[in-house]
Amino acid sequence: MATLMMILLLVMFSAVVILIWAKIKGKPIPTLVIVMLIFMGICFAGVIAFINKGEDYQAYQTLNWQPLEPQKIADYVAQGNIVLVDITADWCVPCQTNKANVLHREQVVNTLNQRHIILMQGNWTRADTVIEQYMGLQAVAGTPYNKVYGPAYPNGIELPKALIIDDLYHALSLANPNGA
Repeated sequence: MATLMMILLLVMFSAVVILIWAKIKGKPIPTLVIVMLIFMGICFAGVIAFINKGEDYQAYQTLNWQPLEPQKIADYVAQGNIVLVDITADWCVPCQTNKANVLHREQVVNTLNQRHIILMQGNWTRADTVIEQYMGLQAVAGTPYNKVYGPAYPNGIELPKALIIDDLYHALSLANPNGA
């Protein structure tokens, strides 16, 4: 796909050069045509740059999410682990945004795949008493909800609803300041 886009971009660039040369030679080429081809070339260049970011967009599939089991969090933390809790739902647009912008990003996936980080996810797409009880104890009513537990913060660090990578990294570093 990227190769095809590059070829198309080169063809468009060549067409613009030929049209400019023809216009200089006196051919009646509308300036709007040249401007539109340049604009389309810029758009295609943007698409190519996005496609070629070099990020593995399937990296999130390597994450090992366990079902939410609140009773295990304290034990994991006592063993020196960090626990990331993610309460999500398929119908929750901010949840899907958090996944796309943070949790599914390759650099975040690489961080979360460390042995000492335990991932627990509660999918609230359907009613679930475990999630309801956990959310009741957290005094939170809805999704998205993310919290990081660790040796330095056994009661957890609640993350903002609109998650950004820096917030997650900061919470992970606070939860385990030794960097284990």
